[in-house]
Amino acid sequence: MSVVINSNITASLAANNLAYSNQMLQESLTKLSSGSKIVSPADDPGGLAVSMKLSATANRDGDLENNVSDATSLLQTQDGALQVAGSILDRVSQLETLYQDPTKNSSDLANYDDEFTQLQSELTSLTSESFNGVSLFSTGTSLTVYTTEDLSSTSAISVSQQDLASTSTGIGAINASSVTSLSDLTLSDITSAIQNVASMRAVNGAEQSRLSFANTMLTTNQTNLQSAVSNISDVNVAQETTNLAKWNVLVQAGTAMLTQANQSAQTTLKLITG
Repeated sequence: MSVVINSNITASLAANNLAYSNQMLQESLTKLSSGSKIVSPADDPGGLAVSMKLSATANRDGDLENNVSDATSLLQTQDGALQVAGSILDRVSQLETLYQDPTKNSSDLANYDDEFTQLQSELTSLTSESFNGVSLFSTGTSLTVYTTEDLSSTSAISVSQQDLASTSTGIGAINASSVTSLSDLTLSDITSAIQNVASMRAVNGAEQSRLSFANTMLTTNQTNLQSAVSNISDVNVAQETTNLAKWNVLVQAGTAMLTQANQSAQTTLKLITG
């Protein structure tokens, strides 16, 4: 190899290798400190795009879980009101039975009617119950609860705002304005109302069951999506620490070799100066 003054190719090569090793060392440090192997779009453009979409989907699934939980809470509140309505109707049926006792005088019957009137008022109050301002009982309406991240109406669940005040399917026959005394009722009226409330609770329970399974599916989907995002974007710490050690050694070696390459010019100077 020729001995020259103007060019130090060895030093230039050593400097290039050192610059590359130092760049890779900095990337390893950045990845380990951030926990992500995609610290720049240039690291993996396609992977970055996929991970962003999957992360957004997982986040929507998490929000849907909250929505489903809120709908479940509404149904639980609704069932609590229906349970109370059933207990009141049970008591009304007892009062109706006692009211038919031929040994009771008019004062006794008036006392039964007083309690019945108070129970009617409570039943009327139950029909207007709400959850966070949303009516628990309404005429022929329902709430739509979406259970997939694309908000598809096909898989949405309808939560019934059942018509508790209805005369035919609710308790309206018991607390109607025309009913002012137990004498205005028959036991059949009361047992029909009890059956209506029982049916409403059955519907409520079925909707809660479906929401529970939908929530489980959302949790599973979110977990799988987060795992997929992790596979794409999370750094493999074991592998990256190995890379860090490798590039750290190469930076130190490159620095030492650049020093040696720069000192090689001294040989040429000695030839000139003798």
